[in-house]
Amino acid sequence: MSSVVGLLEQRELGARRRVDALREEADRIQAELALAEREWQEWAIARSKVGEVLAPAEETGQDPARADESAPAAEGQPGKDPQPTAVAKPKSQVPVWREGLAWSVLSVDYQRILQLGADRARLGQGPVTCQEMAAAFGMDVVPARVEALRSKAKRLVARGWLAEPAPGRFTPAPGVAGPGGGS
Repeated sequence: MSSVVGLLEQRELGARRRVDALREEADRIQAELALAEREWQEWAIARSKVGEVLAPAEETGQDPARADESAPAAEGQPGKDPQPTAVAKPKSQVPVWREGLAWSVLSVDYQRILQLGADRARLGQGPVTCQEMAAAFGMDVVPARVEALRSKAKRLVARGWLAEPAPGRFTPAPGVAGPGGGS
């Protein structure tokens, strides 16, 4: 007859193997999701850019190349359209990071994640985990809250705002600066 401890160890081993297999599957799905989201974002950007290029020609009946010449000048910049100030709205999408893009395009939740990562990097404390984020934001450190933060952090990684040097550990991506600007 097997000992009770031996049976418990067998059950524990089986459960641990199942958790490991599910984690691997979740990581694979997360990576696939990140690629799909990136592709979707690129198509949305392409559609938006084509719309911008075609809009002046359709609205004014002018050649798009000439439309830029007749555009009103921005302050101190002849022939350039003024850049609209982009302020994030709640539940807004995360744009792909590019040099010069300010944190203000992100929702407050995403800005808080970036700020925490930047503060830790500045203090030499290394990457932050989602459990540490939850605690720092005054949230209950429970799976639902931690997973919500993980989802947001992974989205920031997929869009180039954060880097994930080790699984589950996040830090600002190279080149991403403080809240005032992205360079």
